[in-house]
This record gives sequence, structure tokens and C-alpha cells, in this order.
Amino acid sequence: MSDDIMAARPLGKPPAGNLSDILKPLRAKPISVISSMMIAVMTVLMLPPLLILLRNSLTVANPDGSRGAFTFENYSRILSQPDLYVSAWNTVQFAGLSTVMVLIIGAFLAWLIERTNAPFKGLAYLATIISLGTPFILYTAAWLYVLGRAGPVNDLYRTLTGRADLLFDVHTIWGMALIETFVWMPLVFLMFSAAFRAANAEMEEAARMSGASVFAMFWRVSIPLVWPAMAAVAMFVFINTLQAFDVPILVGVPSNINVLSSDIYFAIREVPPRLDQASAFSILLILAISCLMVWYGRLSRNADRFASVTGKGYRPRPIDLGRLRWLGGAFILIDFFVVLLVPIAALIWIAATPFMAPMRWSNLKLLTMKNFSAVFEETSYLEYATNTITIAAVAACVAVFLTTIVGWLTARRAPGSTILDQLSTVPMLFPGIVMGAAVMQIGLQVPFAIYGTIWLLAFAFVIRAVPFSLRYTYTGVLQIHRELEEAAAISGASPLQLIRRIVVPLLSPAIVSAWLFVFLSVGKELAISVLLSGPRSQTIAVAMFDKATNGQEGELAAFGLVWAGLMTFVAGVAYVFIRRNSGAAFGR
Repeated sequence: MSDDIMAARPLGKPPAGNLSDILKPLRAKPISVISSMMIAVMTVLMLPPLLILLRNSLTVANPDGSRGAFTFENYSRILSQPDLYVSAWNTVQFAGLSTVMVLIIGAFLAWLIERTNAPFKGLAYLATIISLGTPFILYTAAWLYVLGRAGPVNDLYRTLTGRADLLFDVHTIWGMALIETFVWMPLVFLMFSAAFRAANAEMEEAARMSGASVFAMFWRVSIPLVWPAMAAVAMFVFINTLQAFDVPILVGVPSNINVLSSDIYFAIREVPPRLDQASAFSILLILAISCLMVWYGRLSRNADRFASVTGKGYRPRPIDLGRLRWLGGAFILIDFFVVLLVPIAALIWIAATPFMAPMRWSNLKLLTMKNFSAVFEETSYLEYATNTITIAAVAACVAVFLTTIVGWLTARRAPGSTILDQLSTVPMLFPGIVMGAAVMQIGLQVPFAIYGTIWLLAFAFVIRAVPFSLRYTYTGVLQIHRELEEAAAISGASPLQLIRRIVVPLLSPAIVSAWLFVFLSVGKELAISVLLSGPRSQTIAVAMFDKATNGQEGELAAFGLVWAGLMTFVAGVAYVFIRRNSGAAFGR
């Protein structure tokens, strides 16, 4: 029979290729069209902010509003100011200390949760879910009270010792870094959890059988196994703390500790605003972040050397800590206490007292519900919430729509996928305050009235959210086998039908995760909103910022607790949906 088949095959023609090769020419043209359209869309979205900043940093505005000739005057003026180097050093100290502290605590906590039999694991996830819905500025205000002069830490110290000084001065670089550590702890824990969950336990078990202590095993085996993830988390946290705004503006500025992000903010807020110098400031910060990202790219090239999961019956198993499991449980309880209970208790106390009173039994008589009553009686709070939800929902829907298509094109190595990937990562170079400055200048220069509206805010947040949303959708597409798409193509499905009827349903857990991340992130973002919001487009974060700077801590805490409760409910529902549907979506 094989001879008959060979005889029937036309001579001089090679055997047919595999299914992918057969389908490639049939799908290449429509996919190229889609890819070209997405490149055009992403170019229009991503490049204008960078080009406007670059143009403004290299020119000087004339009195009539036009731009002058090419010049380096803005850079020379900034680089000749001693304050720049003070701010830069403060920024590096703040980012470095925060990164080191959150890496040590976050990595150890994730290891306890994912790799050991320590008790109370659910408390870590509970604290994480609640923190996802809590604005950073609210956490910052809570810890500013806890560690401040009237807070319980210093008040208890003075009561026990009879001294008048402070045990801990929060208005220092160390105080700023500690608060930033608490703010980032839940997210860093989630990042490390995935790495430790996938790590092969055989090496750790071998270390224990060879007589290594738990600490030695953790330091010499567990940490090296997740070194690529640790490098990624370290770079992520360091870059984000370089561009942090909430802690520097609320803690640093009152203490005369300026960082680069606060310098940019005050340059824009001056009358008249120094947009040219702010643009030059922004470009310098973008260049610094670009160098860090290039360095991380070189580190990640050697990540394969740390692979530990093989096909030989791999199954992650928890490590028995023996008696030390209760010590691990105590660490988890302390984390739950610090990350969740302390700031929530502080916010409740601030909201229930008429002024910033110390936490003492004698002050219980001061408790009142006036701040909560003010929140529910003032109609402007409903307007702020409506603006925030609208902006967050629009930004999340548009960003996820774009990144679903871009993620599929990039994962399938479609024509132009490299350009799409590079365009999509451009916003990662922009600190929030820089993105706000760039989009603000776009809003002022376009021929229609968009500045000060929620739509300019939504536009800025779409740009900001694309690279983060893409990480979810791109990874999700990689889990979908090509054969499903090939079967749809054989049945006559167009690329758009393939995306709508095959990719999107299977990608639904990643899409929901991306939407939730963007929605919650936009609801918490202050740096962009504080520059772009107008009288009728204020967001929750801006309203909280105004309350904090005006000394209305009671209303800030009451309003923040109500908003955090709503966002926690949203995060919890989405988390349950993701857990229940992630396996079903892939037939597991």
C-alpha cells in the first residue's frame, strides 16, 4: 500500500508541510492588516507623550505660546542646580531602602505561605485582597498617624519611659521607606508567591536530608531557585519607588525631603508653570529608568540557568518545619497585624475622633460618627466616586481590548509583533507624575476642550495601563494551544472570528484579571489624577489628597474606609471568579 501511495504522489514535489505551514499563507494577509492597524493605534497612543516631553525639553516657550529654537538651556539650567542632586540622592536612598526591606520581608513571607506547612496562611491572602482595594494615599495617611508624634508607637514610648522625645521619627528617609515598604508588601508577596509555588521542592528536601538547617536551606537553596523572579521583583519595586508620589508628597515634603517626582510636581504647579523645566526633569528620569530596564533585560537572558521544574514527576510539596512551623505562623500573624489590622484600626480611630488624638482609653469619650455622617451627607463624594468608577471602567475596558489583540499577535509572532511589543512597553518608562505632565500638555494643545475632563484622565490611564494589562493577556495566550486556532481556520473562520470565538472565551480568566488590576490601579492612582483633574473631574485619590493636605484627616479616614470597603468587595468577587474559572477555561 505504501508503494501505491508513493506512486500516486507527483514526482518532483516535496511532501506537504505541517498544518501550521499550510495555514500560514491563508492567514498571513488578514493578520497583517490587523497587525498594521494595531501598530497605527498603538503609535498614536504611545508616542505623542514622549515626543511632546522631548520637544518641550529641547525648546523654550515664547511669550505668544509658540516654541523657540532648539536648545539645551532647560537641561543646563537644571543640571546647574544643586537641589537636583540632593533630590536625586534622596530618591535613590528612598527607592533603595524600600526595595531592600520589601524584598526581604516579602520573599520570606511568600516562602512560608507557598513552600512550608506554617499555619494561618489564609490571613496573608485576606490582607492582600483588602489592600488591593485600598488607595496608597489612605495607607500612607494611616501609617503617618501610627508612626507620627501623636500615634500609638511614640505615645506608648513616652508613656512607658516618661521621656518627651520620639522613639521613631517618621519624617525621615527611613520613615518614608518604611511606609513605602508596608504599601508594597501585599503586591510583592503575590509576585513571589507564583515563583515559590512553581519551584521544585526536591532540592530543598535534599538540603534538609543533608543536614542543612531551615535558615540555611532557605538562604542557600530556596532563594537561588527564585533568583530571576527576585531580580524582576527588585527591579519592578525599585523603578516604581523611584517614581512614587504618595509617600514623598505626604511625608517627605513636610519634612523638606524632596525627591524627583515632587520636584516635577512643584515645577508644574508654580504660577506660571515651568513646563519646559518639568519636561527636562521628566526626560532625565525616563533616561534613568530606561537604563535600569536595559540592565534587567541583560539579567533575564540567563534565567534558564535557574530552571528547576522538569518532566520527571514534578510535584510541589510543602516543607515540614517541625516545631518551627509555629514560629512561621507567628511571622504570618505579624504580617497580617502590620499590613491590615494596624492601618485599618488607625483609620477607624482617626475617623471616629474629632481631632488627631492619641489612642488611649481615656480618649474613648471623644468617639463620634460626625465624620461618617459628613461623608454620606456631602453630594460631592458621590460625584468623586462616579468619576473614578467611570474613568477606571473606561480605561480598563479599552486597555484590555487593545492588549487582548496585541497579546495574541505578539504571542503568535505575527508580522509586526516586535514593533507592537516595543510600543506597548513605552509607558513603563513613564513615572505617573511624568505621564500626567505629558498628557496635560497634550490636553492643552489639542484644538478641542478636553483638559480638565474625565476623558483626558481616561486617555492617560489607558496609556499607563497597556503594558501591565499586556502581561496578563500575553501570558494567557501562551497557554492556548495553536491547534484550536488552526481548527477554526480550517473551518473558515477569519482572524477576527478566531479571536472573538476561540481566543477570548479561553482567555477570560486572564482578561478578568487584567481588567481588575487596571480598574483597581486607576482607582488608587494619585500622580496622574492630581495634574489632570479639573473642578468637575476630581477622582477619589485627588479628593483624599486634598483632605490630607488641608488637615481634614477625619473625613479622609471615614471616606477612605467606605471606598476601600467597596473596592475590596469588587476585588473579592473578581478573585473568586478567577479561581473558579481559571481551570474551567482550559478544560481542567
